[in-house]
Amino acid sequence: MMNGVKVRRITVKDVPNIIEIQESIIKKKVSKAWIQSIEAHLRKHDVAGFVALRDDDVVGFIIGEIKGPGFGIEKSGWIVVVGVCARCMGIGIGRALAKKLFEYFREKGIQDIYTAVRWDAVDMLSFFKSIGFDRSEFINLGRHLE
Repeated sequence: MMNGVKVRRITVKDVPNIIEIQESIIKKKVSKAWIQSIEAHLRKHDVAGFVALRDDDVVGFIIGEIKGPGFGIEKSGWIVVVGVCARCMGIGIGRALAKKLFEYFREKGIQDIYTAVRWDAVDMLSFFKSIGFDRSEFINLGRHLE
């Protein structure tokens, strides 16, 4: 426990709290598709997620999954989404959640962990740098279909 914060496995019952945190971060409602994506991730076999609790309130979450092999790499861990409520940012909750997810990946024999971050999301880039991430051998490509 750190600063009165406990970390435990995520459950589908945590989805309303996750939605609330995500909406507080993006300052608008999340889409139905986002909610369905989170729920679908939580039902997958190779997915792990954790929530941070402070005074029994969910104040942060992280969801990761194991992918591969594919695109030239063997099995790898991927961070799908992470969020911490605004009033609790900066006290190590994201770091504690990442540490727990890294332990899960390590137990599964995963050594390489990836994520994708928007190039202009300076706060997220700073967070991932602070927990040891750097550029990978991948180039993120995109295409918009009309």
